[in-house]
Amino acid sequence: MPLDPQAQSVLDVVAALNLPANHTVSPDEARANAKMRPRAEGPEVAKVEDRLIPGPGTDIPVRIYTPAGPGPFPILAWFHGGGWVVGDLDSADGAARKLTVGANSVTISVDYRLAPETKFPGASDDCYTATAWAARHATELNGDASRLAVGGDSAGGNLAAAVSLMARDRQGPSIVFQLLIYPVTDCDFTTASYTNNAEGYLLSKASMEWYWDHYLSHPSDASNPYAAPLQAKDLSGLPPALVVTAEYDPLCDEGEAYGARLKAAGIPTVCTRYDGMIHGFFGMWAALNQGQQAIDEASAALRQAFGPA
Repeated sequence: MPLDPQAQSVLDVVAALNLPANHTVSPDEARANAKMRPRAEGPEVAKVEDRLIPGPGTDIPVRIYTPAGPGPFPILAWFHGGGWVVGDLDSADGAARKLTVGANSVTISVDYRLAPETKFPGASDDCYTATAWAARHATELNGDASRLAVGGDSAGGNLAAAVSLMARDRQGPSIVFQLLIYPVTDCDFTTASYTNNAEGYLLSKASMEWYWDHYLSHPSDASNPYAAPLQAKDLSGLPPALVVTAEYDPLCDEGEAYGARLKAAGIPTVCTRYDGMIHGFFGMWAALNQGQQAIDEASAALRQAFGPA
């Protein structure tokens, strides 16, 4: 269908900022420019706490959101997007708050190490470590380790898929659900969605090439399933999933391909494409009706996966 008029309005607002494309500047400049973009604020929650937890390289900053009520609550480990190069706890704050309220969960937002300062597998190792920490410390968090989910958007969706694979392969924490919002699943720039949406819709093909170049230590890492989950030979034994994609997004095809692979492996999976939408729409609920719809769908999927206490 045509580009949603609300999405076009967002593109116009971003264009008016006149910020250079990420792939034309340094990582530090890209991070600074990202802070210039308007962000939707999330709802109030009962408690927000910033902490440092032990990590594989250095301590990992996390922000823990707790909803109102007695608990114990299910737990969502949330990983922000930004191509493994950009993004932080503040950029993820609105979505984390929305999901905390919508899913009635303790949400642990993870400030994993960024590339190129820390290349693969730094980010995935940090996210796995934080997820395992959440399971071990569930009682302390007023959480329920038996109801643990992972989720993320874009590069964060990539990391959520990777953590699910790592937990399966390492007999790690039991994960009941993976929420994959327009996830990066493969290092393949030849798909139809890359060709059709190469530029003009916030995320460009050139920027994705720049992100991957900064993230990977070596080109051969692109075949590692913890970097590119679609490369995994076996997807059996993984948690149920919701895969959300956007029609005008270079990542649309690889997200849907991963959802199809999960289904073929017998994993209960729902794939929802939001027609007329652009990359990043999940975090734009204040401006996009379909952004709020996606938040609602994700929250409902999490509640169903968590089940009763």
